Amino acid sequence: MQALGIRVCAFQSSQKGRSLLQREHTVQPGLKAADPRPKVRFDVHALGQVLCVVMWLGAVAFLFPTYASGQISPGPLSRAHKTLDGAVHCTSCHKFGGGRVLRCLECHTEIASRLNSHRGLHASYGLTSGSSQDCARCHSEHNGEDFPIVKWTPTPAGFDHSKTGYALEGKHAGLTCNKCHTPDRITPAERVSIQVRDRSRTFLGLPQACTTCHQDEHNGRLGPNCQQCHNFADWKDVSHFDHSKTKYPLTGLHAQITCQKCHTPGPDNKPRFVGLTFGKCSDCHADPHKGSFAQQACQSCHNTNGWKRVSLANVQEKFDHSKTKYPLEGKHQTVGCMQCHTSGDFKKVIVFQKCTDCHKDIHGGQFAKRADAGECSSCHTVEGFRPSKYTVQDHANSAYPLELKHATLQCGQCHVPKGKDTIYRLKFAKCMDCHKDEHQEQFAGAPYLNRCDQCHTLKGYRPSTFTLARHKDTRFQLTGGHVATPCGDCHKERSTAVAKYAVIYRFEDRSCTVCHNDPHKGQFKERMQQTRSNGTIVGCEACHSTGSWKELQKFDHAKTSFPLVGAHRATACVDCHKPPNLETNLMNVDFKVAPNKCEECHEDIHGAQFAGTAHITPCADCHNSTKWKPSLFNHETRTGFSLKGAHQNVRCEACHKASKMMEGKSVLFYKPTPKECAACHGPGKV
Repeated sequence: MQALGIRVCAFQSSQKGRSLLQREHTVQPGLKAADPRPKVRFDVHALGQVLCVVMWLGAVAFLFPTYASGQISPGPLSRAHKTLDGAVHCTSCHKFGGGRVLRCLECHTEIASRLNSHRGLHASYGLTSGSSQDCARCHSEHNGEDFPIVKWTPTPAGFDHSKTGYALEGKHAGLTCNKCHTPDRITPAERVSIQVRDRSRTFLGLPQACTTCHQDEHNGRLGPNCQQCHNFADWKDVSHFDHSKTKYPLTGLHAQITCQKCHTPGPDNKPRFVGLTFGKCSDCHADPHKGSFAQQACQSCHNTNGWKRVSLANVQEKFDHSKTKYPLEGKHQTVGCMQCHTSGDFKKVIVFQKCTDCHKDIHGGQFAKRADAGECSSCHTVEGFRPSKYTVQDHANSAYPLELKHATLQCGQCHVPKGKDTIYRLKFAKCMDCHKDEHQEQFAGAPYLNRCDQCHTLKGYRPSTFTLARHKDTRFQLTGGHVATPCGDCHKERSTAVAKYAVIYRFEDRSCTVCHNDPHKGQFKERMQQTRSNGTIVGCEACHSTGSWKELQKFDHAKTSFPLVGAHRATACVDCHKPPNLETNLMNVDFKVAPNKCEECHEDIHGAQFAGTAHITPCADCHNSTKWKPSLFNHETRTGFSLKGAHQNVRCEACHKASKMMEGKSVLFYKPTPKECAACHGPGKV
């Protein structure tokens, strides 16, 4: 019991001691990195208890060493330090005297070397160089075998790699740890300081040079700093490399080509980036001129902006084409060399006897039959294809000399520009080979056959050479008033013309009414439709003539129902055929229903004495159309008073007295007349 009691007391005391030591070994919450040492509060009572326990433990350790180690230690060590467990190994990690003194860095020399050189993860926390006391801030011991002495996050996402002094960027950030941290990549110098059995469990000793993990494609020729040209996002992207800082700055198209175009693989099949020659263009480029300009540098004519962008000024300055068999003149001086020297071989002789040796015949062989076989220089110069030097005077030597109006025309008015399809050898047998038929086929038939020169000349379309004298050769000879009529009064432009001068010249219907109105409103249609012996229609000429409209020399009134005799023959038409407006013209006169009775035209001077219903006395019974007087009245047969003896010589007025009538007119009364003698004879009478 006593021994048991001692053990219980010792156990209780050791528990208090362990609690006190535990407080010393654990970082208090909120402790700043600048003061890594924990603060422990001691009091007199506690100190006495500790001394008592220490003395007791010393005695026990002396008498029972194995038992004492379990009582002295604050607790079991972690699995990593398990071999150091026990009282005899305390000095492996701790020093005697001076309080709690740790000796971590004496074993972990790899950490000590990094702290001393201020690099690596531990140095980023501001730890005091060479001080093992700081280790307890993160790594706590005597907490049992399963206690994680290293607080490690198993995924890269939970670890800030930048604190190691090497931040992960680009594609590095997506790698797993073991892609880089492998034992074979630990340098020999680091292997000495890293005292671990299994180096696969350490993350130390890995150099930061790119070649630690990556193969040096350049075999050390460009130095160890890959980031001068490459980045972490893409190996092939060398945008970081500034070629202008090399001996050969890239300009023009050189700046657009890929590195491999110039830096081709060497014997080791790796691209060469140093030691390339670049003194001459031919170091990289083939000579397309095949030695024609061996003494001249390419820059004399070309530049890096493009092979075809030849500096003509430099070419003219460096190469004198006038010393060749073909001096360049005019537009030829501005032509690029390759347009003529298409093969690039400038020593190859080019045929240049005629223009078509180089130029296409834009006229398609139209002038091949000329005496000069269509030589271009006949019309063009080296100053330019246009304007042509071909003149009107030159045209006189062609098959169609230009005269008068034709000589004033621009070439393009006949030779319509159509580029290479422009026609210069034109048909010219007929005017209408070039000109439109302004008369719309009116003269297509004989005798004109669309020959414009029958009426027109080269002086101009107007005036026409067709005269009145030539009108007799047409189907309508001009006579009378027609001779003095202007052409345009009959030949008018069509109202729906599609051509500028679509004037009617050939009339199929040549009757008068084509030009003239019919004032008779068709009263003489049948008469006008009569035909002549030549088959033509009589028309208005049945009555009228072209000499005078009013002179009806051809009208025979005797053929009407009222033949004119006597004084009627001298009577004007309008005296009987009255116009509606009573004017002295015959417009709108109705001739066919003209009056044919005397009283319809003549005034009844007898005051209707002979107008009885049953005994109407016609005027012709007493008068005739030759003369009104003397009367032809037969007193013997027409009256009941026969004239005998002296009565036969008595004037009518002696018996038939005139009487005053209305409106101031005097009428000689014949009826009734008294038959008694006393009516006429007697005092104061006949």
